[in-house]
Amino acid sequence: MSKLFSSFGRRRGLQGAAVGAVVLGLLLWWLLPLGERPPSGTITFSTGTTRGVYQEYGERLRTAFGKDMPNLRVKLLTSDGSQENVTRVATGKADFTIAAADAVETYELEQRPGAARLRGVARLYDDYVQLVVARDSRINSVADLRGKRVAVGPPESGVRLIAERVLKAAGIDPRQDIEPMADGIDTGPGRLRQGSIDAFFWSGGLPTDGLKQLASKFAYRFVPIEPELVSKLHAEGGAMRYYRATNMPESAYPSIQNGSTVPTIAVSNVLMTRADVDARLTEWVTRTVIKSRDGIGAHVHSAQLVDLRTAIYTDPLVLHEGARRYYRSVKP
Repeated sequence: MSKLFSSFGRRRGLQGAAVGAVVLGLLLWWLLPLGERPPSGTITFSTGTTRGVYQEYGERLRTAFGKDMPNLRVKLLTSDGSQENVTRVATGKADFTIAAADAVETYELEQRPGAARLRGVARLYDDYVQLVVARDSRINSVADLRGKRVAVGPPESGVRLIAERVLKAAGIDPRQDIEPMADGIDTGPGRLRQGSIDAFFWSGGLPTDGLKQLASKFAYRFVPIEPELVSKLHAEGGAMRYYRATNMPESAYPSIQNGSTVPTIAVSNVLMTRADVDARLTEWVTRTVIKSRDGIGAHVHSAQLVDLRTAIYTDPLVLHEGARRYYRSVKP
């Protein structure tokens, strides 16, 4: 008889556990963000060049989206960078992307197709302009680039936009006074190492893998971009108001900087979309971007700088309604 009651008790215990699990599952379902199942379907995310921060960030965001929205398919498209990214979202060739604020503002000021539909999702992190030369180079300032072979980035990149502006501020015509090359972070380091170019511009989060890898193979250094050049850029107004004078911290590339900071320019990046992209989807995307910061930041240092308190400031873009819903839901 005691065995019978013991067996009965175990069955009741197992049934109770099963019922408890079902109840807990239903409760968690109802407590899901928005009280709904995760969005499904397919979205296209435009990233950047290989070995760049946009590309790595995009790949890790796709993984994070897959955990939170398992039925959402995320297609990644590599690109030249910010300028191409803005164009793709504005014209419907991509749904989400990351772009530098100056590239976004330039697109809007030029009233290019779809500019009025652009919307912000989150301010992410700052890009730093990095002007790289061989350690034994005689190039010590932007003005010294005159007559040199200089990689200014792919045609539709954010680095091309800012590099040409920096050169002009230094009195250099980027089409006549240098031999311009279209290399980005994917090919520029290798060509500098081979001696095929004298210098290259890069604008990206710190540190960038392409430059970290170069540091283990080749002795290089950074050319300072002095505050006076930033002042000249600010005097031009328009999109150049998004540039700020700063110092690249000595911790960015320790073996290259040897404890020294480097004067340069920084510009903020924004995660962006279009007004017609579904608000519920955008709210979920925003939530995942914020909550995945630490996980992604363990691999992409720039992601550590994503901050809920500042993410809402997506100037020059107004917030997408879905992103606005998320920030309201977490407001203290």
